[in-house]
Amino acid sequence: MPPRLFLAAALAVAAVTAGTTAAVAAPGPAAPPTTLNAISSSFADTFADPSIIQGRDGYWYAYATSDPLVAGGPFGLMHMARTKDFGSWEYLGTVFSDATKPSWAAPGSFFWAPDIRYFGGRYVMYFTVTDTLANPGGDPAIGVATAPTPSGPWTTTDGPVVAPKPDGSGGYFGTIDPALLTAADGKRYLYSGGFYGGLSVTELSADGLHSVGEPTQVTIGDRYEGSYAVYRDGWYYLMGSTSNCCAGPTTGYSVFAGRSKSPRGPFVDATGARMDESRVGGTTVITQNGNKWIGPGHHAFITDAAGQDHIVYHAIDRGTPWLTDPFGINRRPMLIDNIDWIDGWPRTRAGLGPSDTPQPAPVTGSAAGINSVDPAAGLWGAIRQAGDSLGGPTASIRGAATTRQAAPGGSVRVEADVKLCNSFTTVLGGSVVATLSGSKISVIVGRRTASATLPADFDRSQWNKLSVQVVGNTVTVRVNDAGLGDLYAEAQLAVPGLKLRSAPVRWLGSAEVDNLTVRAVAEPVRRLAAVPRAGKLLVGDEFDLGLGAGWNWLRQDSNAIVADGKLSWPLENADMVGSGNNAGLLFHDTPAGDSWIAETQLHLELGEGDIRNYQQAGMIAYRNDDDFARLGDVSIWKTRQTEFGRELVARASDGATSYGGAAIGRPAPTMWMRLAYHRNAAGEHVYRAGTSIDGKAWTWGASWVLPAGATPKLGLYAHGDQTGVTPPPVATFDYLRFYESK
Repeated sequence: MPPRLFLAAALAVAAVTAGTTAAVAAPGPAAPPTTLNAISSSFADTFADPSIIQGRDGYWYAYATSDPLVAGGPFGLMHMARTKDFGSWEYLGTVFSDATKPSWAAPGSFFWAPDIRYFGGRYVMYFTVTDTLANPGGDPAIGVATAPTPSGPWTTTDGPVVAPKPDGSGGYFGTIDPALLTAADGKRYLYSGGFYGGLSVTELSADGLHSVGEPTQVTIGDRYEGSYAVYRDGWYYLMGSTSNCCAGPTTGYSVFAGRSKSPRGPFVDATGARMDESRVGGTTVITQNGNKWIGPGHHAFITDAAGQDHIVYHAIDRGTPWLTDPFGINRRPMLIDNIDWIDGWPRTRAGLGPSDTPQPAPVTGSAAGINSVDPAAGLWGAIRQAGDSLGGPTASIRGAATTRQAAPGGSVRVEADVKLCNSFTTVLGGSVVATLSGSKISVIVGRRTASATLPADFDRSQWNKLSVQVVGNTVTVRVNDAGLGDLYAEAQLAVPGLKLRSAPVRWLGSAEVDNLTVRAVAEPVRRLAAVPRAGKLLVGDEFDLGLGAGWNWLRQDSNAIVADGKLSWPLENADMVGSGNNAGLLFHDTPAGDSWIAETQLHLELGEGDIRNYQQAGMIAYRNDDDFARLGDVSIWKTRQTEFGRELVARASDGATSYGGAAIGRPAPTMWMRLAYHRNAAGEHVYRAGTSIDGKAWTWGASWVLPAGATPKLGLYAHGDQTGVTPPPVATFDYLRFYESK
């Protein structure tokens, strides 16, 4: 239908509804609800690797890996819970029973990392099977199950959707942690994999139950697991978790992202580094910030009724890291926080990271007088339909319908599950028209039009998600599976000077509608949170005249030489982890005061692509040989990474230590490193790591907290297993400086 006819039809609807009733002003807003992490604490001590979806009954359903929910409890067969407000939760039991779990799984197999989706008229869950009957002993694969409702019953297929992948030496790569994406080409893609082998993407059949063709590797091994992918503004974003998920009080798990114009990659971070290269890239999505939560990762995304994205993830309370005894099962509850899109990249709370204070809850339900679970009650011209197995009553629109109350002006979002008969049009503010007709979706404002083509096999007879959103002068209409970052098509139109007025929302055409929400759009956050900034120089050494005042050695290395304005230090065949406390450390006196920034410039040639475990050099904050945090450029198998690692005594009875690390920034042969120090209200010593590849633009990452008491020493190190390299690489430090922290 031509644009003018759509506008004429919309005006006709306006005339009809104006003749029957006047719009009623919406009631004033109530105090917004809040959440407090961990959101799973009311029903579980641990709820790891969460995924989440909104069911047609209005509940949000969350799923977790098969850890026991409480200390001493039995292992589950993956878990389910649901909420309507993200404040109160109901535990629903396990996904499988012993009778319904996959018949092709080995008896001792675990089931991990569920990924929940909805398409083709049913719920589809992908999950890890750690061991199959085909090769008992450890050949992980990806399973799939379907259900008519989000709480089951779940029926598995008779084999894996992604089979175990042999590594060529008698073992198997880590085919774990699945995540589905439906892309604009109409195809379904499943991402999976882990540190051993890297992440790959596999095309699936239309029903999502079978692999098609050969997988494409999208990240290098030894860096990422816990994949998740979303589409936004023309880009496919691949996210993955890195470092150890489960190192108790030294867990440094974090999430990073890259993006591509293709769901098959290559995925590149904000600095231009690829995620599949040895000097591996990744832009920080979430990392620990020095509060109680460490190791945030293995996440999923949701979008609430106000268009605000949220990250759902697990993390560890550094004060109570174990579900069982030390070095047993980690306590990983479920958390949630806002995602802000800043300069094209997803950042948790604009870069602030995990929250430990009350935060605004996801917006659920509808404004404009609409009950989202019984939408016909808030509409003129809609007929109430009886519910089905997926939810409660729906609204049937045949010809024309309108909200009984006015929608907000300015920025507004209208979203619903829809089952379409033929063309269907949404009108906002009397001037913005979004239509789905034939093979296209379109946005029409005056004489301006933008369209996008739906996939050839798009099934309008099934339930799909339709959203129409106006933010400022930009209108976006999107059709996808279930609102989880996927898409079938998206049309976007920028209209200079557009000012949407408050008016009822109107619909033309034929459709069945459920989960209908009309909401003002959440105010977007467009700037990153403040990061440490270096002020005036307090003290330092440029290595111009040997080691200046304030230096002292622990286990002096005679091979370290100061000459030509540099400290040149061949990497020692030594280490600091566990009982291997034989590496030399060079300390410098720290400034007085409760905050400062230490900085060094390091040059270290670690090559690319070969194994040099674990050559490294950088800065260290040190209490003793079993209690320190070190920031280094490090070789980890075939990758080159920057790692902010932590060791501490995790079991007092025998002094057993735990070590873990948090990745940060982009590695390079020449790097600048900073440790920003402050003392918190509890008197603890907090160090936040920052890196740069040019000394100007800084990437700030994870924080580690050392116990209260005397200020730890700060210094330099250069060590790691040489793995036969002769002569050893030389770490060259240009200076060590201490600045005021602004």
